[in-house]
Amino acid sequence: MELHGPVPVGPLTTSATVLRPGRSVQLVGSELYDVARGRVVATATAWLFPASDEGPEQPKPPQHGPADGVPHERPTAWHGGYLDAVEWRWISGSVETPGPGVVWMRPPALVEGEDVSPVQRLLACADSASGVSAALDVRRWAFLNTELTVHVLRPPVGEWVCLDAETTLGPGAVGLATSAVSDQAGLVARTSQALLVAPR
Repeated sequence: MELHGPVPVGPLTTSATVLRPGRSVQLVGSELYDVARGRVVATATAWLFPASDEGPEQPKPPQHGPADGVPHERPTAWHGGYLDAVEWRWISGSVETPGPGVVWMRPPALVEGEDVSPVQRLLACADSASGVSAALDVRRWAFLNTELTVHVLRPPVGEWVCLDAETTLGPGAVGLATSAVSDQAGLVARTSQALLVAPR
């Protein structure tokens, strides 16, 4: 997913298309359009693989669950909205503690009256890796996600997903946030985000 600019809280439209049809794999794409400003704010592409119950044995599940985590209030330097809507249970680290972090997350319903699909739940949390593993003081530094890549191994099961995240900083304005995403049965995805790092 490429982020072209801030996504407003306001009227948005989406479009989706099959970019490359296929019997084994398919490439699909989507655009998110800001109606008020008349511009595309995000684009996404995805390779769709066939569903199958056959395959190698899954990795072992995490040694902890949401009940083992600790709730944590967001720092005053961070805005509400998404951060207040998601439930957080921290296993290690915190948004205010620079360094890697492990947290269980449960996002709310995205559209009132509609159930959240397992992949929607996963993607609603996957973008949080840079915050979970903030490498710098969030009151002094901003790290903006310019893109997000998620390799989904399987849809998660249950309402909670766990991010085990780490941020690596370059010598200039470049950073990279990565995470392993699990449910209570084991690994479900790996993510990476390119970050623009700049003083506030």
